[in-house]
Amino acid sequence: MIRVSSILCSAALMLAHLTIYSQQVRVPVAGNTWSSATENKNLGRTGIADWQQSAETFTTYIRLAKPGKLQLSINANTPAGSSTVGVSLAGKSYSVTVGEAADDYRVGDWEVADTGYIKFVFSGIKKSGCCFANIKELVLSGSAISDRTAFVKNNEGNFFYWGRRGPSTHLNYKLPDGVKAEWFYNELTVPEGNDVIGSYFMANGFGEGYFGIQVNAPTERRVLFSVWSPFSTDNPKEIPEEQKIKMLKKGDQVYTGEFGGEGSGGQSFLRYSWKAGVTQKFLLHAVPDGANHTIYTAYFFDHEKNNWRLIASFRRPTKATYLTRLHSFLENFNPSQGNLDRKVLFSNQWVKDNLGKWHELTEARFTADNTARKGYRQDYEGGVTGNDFFLHAFGFFSQQTPIGATFSRPARRLPPAIDFGGLE
Repeated sequence: MIRVSSILCSAALMLAHLTIYSQQVRVPVAGNTWSSATENKNLGRTGIADWQQSAETFTTYIRLAKPGKLQLSINANTPAGSSTVGVSLAGKSYSVTVGEAADDYRVGDWEVADTGYIKFVFSGIKKSGCCFANIKELVLSGSAISDRTAFVKNNEGNFFYWGRRGPSTHLNYKLPDGVKAEWFYNELTVPEGNDVIGSYFMANGFGEGYFGIQVNAPTERRVLFSVWSPFSTDNPKEIPEEQKIKMLKKGDQVYTGEFGGEGSGGQSFLRYSWKAGVTQKFLLHAVPDGANHTIYTAYFFDHEKNNWRLIASFRRPTKATYLTRLHSFLENFNPSQGNLDRKVLFSNQWVKDNLGKWHELTEARFTADNTARKGYRQDYEGGVTGNDFFLHAFGFFSQQTPIGATFSRPARRLPPAIDFGGLE
């Protein structure tokens, strides 16, 4: 009996060993890949297609939860004839010839020594027809693959789009109990080199809107202030007149209008060439207006003019309130830029209550969006560095901060000096 049991035990161990090695994941190229070409025009919902130029390469990112052996095939076909594609990871390269039939084509094996993000780089070597291979999926197996291997798994909920945008991260500031926050002051610094196109560095978020700076194009940057309508829709044209956000006043050269797509409401922005490495200052005001309206007003400090500039003032219906749910966030709104690392610092947070007393905000809770919570993207972190809070995301770095973590920064105990009477 002992001998039989030993044999059965050995067989079970062998079966478990084989199960581990036979585990396989299929990684959709469309949600996990970036092109070296600026336009990303050869990367769509089905993956890589119409790939004609050998100068264009593609990079696919996967996060491994354990080291070990990694075996790669690609599900691909060449539109006409055949093509040879090069695949490299950590300095080791293979080439694979892909024919017209859509199939899993074996590429090669790697030994991965550590956990964290890895990247496969695909290059075009030769082709007999118009195009290199169309690549739909990476097929991964081996001891390095587990149920904790992280990537965007499918396009349910449009996650190829959201996954390529990357994980939005937030700092939620703790407001002292019983404080009716009328003013919210915050400072934000984008370190040099982190001002990537598609970034929204949001300083003064509140329950009904947000206020911060963006990088919109190589030659355009904005100071953006938006307030959501209480009417739930992504189309501003559907908002009933009595639930629209009303613009009361705006600053010089400020655009105002409506926005949609992620809720709807009133929007304002100033085209302003803010600079990385320079600390930007934000001031937000909220005051109840009668029984069921609130007026929100945003000011941005212009370093060149050395004064506070009015961005806009909006009246929001259906609710009379002071500022609630104070937060900051880091977001990328351009999917083609979701593989590029960026970081932002937030410092010296204060609120002034309705009685005129300042309160310093020194505690924050770290949260992230659904892309992070589902585990599709795990390149995010937040915390304290020196006297500042920070957020860091995108770029496929391997360190990570647990969602829900809380932080405290050192108190400065010196409220901002603001001439409130001189504000527009």
